[in-house]
Amino acid sequence: MWIPPDTYAIARIDLPRAGTHGWQVRIQRRGVKHGKFFADRSYGGVPESYDAARLWRDDLVKRMADEENAVRICRRSPRNSSGVVGVSKVCVVAASGASYWFWQATWCPAPGERRCVKFSVKRHGEKQAFRMAVEARKDGAGL
Repeated sequence: MWIPPDTYAIARIDLPRAGTHGWQVRIQRRGVKHGKFFADRSYGGVPESYDAARLWRDDLVKRMADEENAVRICRRSPRNSSGVVGVSKVCVVAASGASYWFWQATWCPAPGERRCVKFSVKRHGEKQAFRMAVEARKDGAGL
């Protein structure tokens, strides 16, 4: 029997009594199920139906990744009060008990890495510290 090279999210379905032979693609993301069956008869054989299933799966995975990236960039969390993803206002309390406010920019330059930079409200003023944090976030995140 012919063995396909890549079977991520693709399963072979052979039900001789039902006359069903083909490849089933099944992927679930964020609770939404996606699936499609590719019958050997409709595509001209086992390798051809597999190729069609693989192409459909690859396209689906790419579309899902594009949607996730768009959602991550565009969707604002209800916890975000600054209105800019990755920019927040933080308070640091010194050992003396004094409070210092900063606008902070945070981003991930690579998987597993995190960077942040703070801009003092006392030194730069509220608006300028915020602008500096927004600019740092854009530069650091490559936006």
